[in-house]
Order: sequence, then C-alpha cells, then structure tokens
Amino acid sequence: MMENEMNDRDDNPKAGVDIRPVLDHVGIAVRSLDAASVYEAIGMSIDHTETVESQGVKTAFLSAGDTSIELLEPLSADSAVGRFIEKRGEGIHHLCFRVTGIEEHLERLQSLGYRLINPEPVPGAHGCRVAFLHPAAANGVLIELSEKINAESFVTATGNDDWMGNGGRT
Repeated sequence: MMENEMNDRDDNPKAGVDIRPVLDHVGIAVRSLDAASVYEAIGMSIDHTETVESQGVKTAFLSAGDTSIELLEPLSADSAVGRFIEKRGEGIHHLCFRVTGIEEHLERLQSLGYRLINPEPVPGAHGCRVAFLHPAAANGVLIELSEKINAESFVTATGNDDWMGNGGRT
C-alpha cells in the first residue's frame, strides 16, 4: 500500500479497516510457568493466569508497560506450543497485535495472498477472539491478531455460547 493510500484511510473512517494495530503482547513458550521467576526477579508480577483449552496452553500474563509478556506452558507435548518447544526449545513464540475488526483484517490479508493458520477467529485468552498468520507469511515470525470482545458480541457473531473456549466454564 502506498503512503498516500494509508493517509487517505486514516482520514476517512469509512475507507476500511484501521491497519495500524497495537502491540498487545509477546508470547514466550516455556516448559513450565515457573519460568516467571526471572521476570518476577526484575520487578514484574503475574497479573493473570488462564488455561486456554482451544489453544492447548496454560498462560500467565505479566505487565510490561503498555504491553504484556505471555508465558505459554503446553498442556500436552502434542499441542502447538509443545511441538514448538520440542523443535526449537523455549523462547519467543509469537507477537500479538490487538486489532479492531478482526474479520476485516483476515479478509484483507487473505486477499493479499498471506497464509493464515486461522482463516476465522477462534477463542483466545482474556475472552478475546484470535487468529494466527503462518510464520512463512511474516519473515519467520508467528503473528497473532487479537480482538477484545465481550461474551454477548461473541455469541452474536459466532452463534457459539462457549465464548472462552472452555466448555462454558468461567
């Protein structure tokens, strides 16, 4: 997209999706959430933990200014994060960008030929809807798009009342 097209889009809210996402968090694959101890030693603390069955992980979020660190502990060796650790070891797993209008972002990326892991949003941590771009589409980096929503919006959009992806448990 050319610079003037981006400016036109910024000035005209009806011109389409705001293409400027915000860095939400950096995901780090760990064998155990006990890895948080190094972050706690530098003054951070765990703000939130959650099991996300749909992603096969237990997560711990630590605030880091305007963004967060998300530690990802696999629930099983055959989960995506379990396979990642087996192949690459612990370390940075993904970058997550908070967006508005996740479906429009996904449609745009698909129309531009980018490979998506999730062509439709799926339940993620914090009750968000998320979708991942394949690392091959982003210079070897796994990119997550995340949209914060409430339960009513998710049920309306998907017809699924399991908005947190946990069998209806809160």
